[in-house]
Amino acid sequence: MAQAKIQSKMTEPQCAKFSRTLSMADRSGRLLETLDQLEMRVEALREAASAMEQERECILETLQSIQNGQEMRNICAGEKEELELTANRLMGRTLSVEISIGTIRSPMQEEALNKATAIIDELVKKLLDDMKCGRQRLLALHAACVTEAPPCPIDQKFQAIVISCALEDQKKIKRRLETLMRNVENAEKNIKIMDHQKLEQPKANGC
Repeated sequence: MAQAKIQSKMTEPQCAKFSRTLSMADRSGRLLETLDQLEMRVEALREAASAMEQERECILETLQSIQNGQEMRNICAGEKEELELTANRLMGRTLSVEISIGTIRSPMQEEALNKATAIIDELVKKLLDDMKCGRQRLLALHAACVTEAPPCPIDQKFQAIVISCALEDQKKIKRRLETLMRNVENAEKNIKIMDHQKLEQPKANGC
């Protein structure tokens, strides 16, 4: 009888320990599963925020295009004033929407982003001074950001800098350059339209 009790006591802690180990494993598994699900939700959240950020940029770009477009110039003063007030109101409401998506960067990626930003800022100044020359530079920088073979020379130095940036920053750099390309294209169209009207002016007066 005594030997049976001793044997029971010896086996009891082992069973209890074994049960606790299984319970901890179960809890760990459930927590890991929850974290995996949260990770997917976080990525979905970041993607949704990025989509909202791009939509904000698109709205602002469209409003600026309307404000500076030729159609706005061809409208009578009264209607133009009303349209400009509406556009300015929409611009203000859009700018009041602030979206911030933080990007985790290594020191090397931070340095690369600063270099890329400085190069694009310098390009913007060049576009304002000499649009034709700046446009060629813009095309070379954009060519450095695309995967398919571009129809123009690539700025390989800029390409190396962009590759050193974080993936999210690479996408933003490409988007910024594409926005500049559209702005340049719209500006060139407006210049051609205005110049064409100017050339036609003497003929219209002569009729």
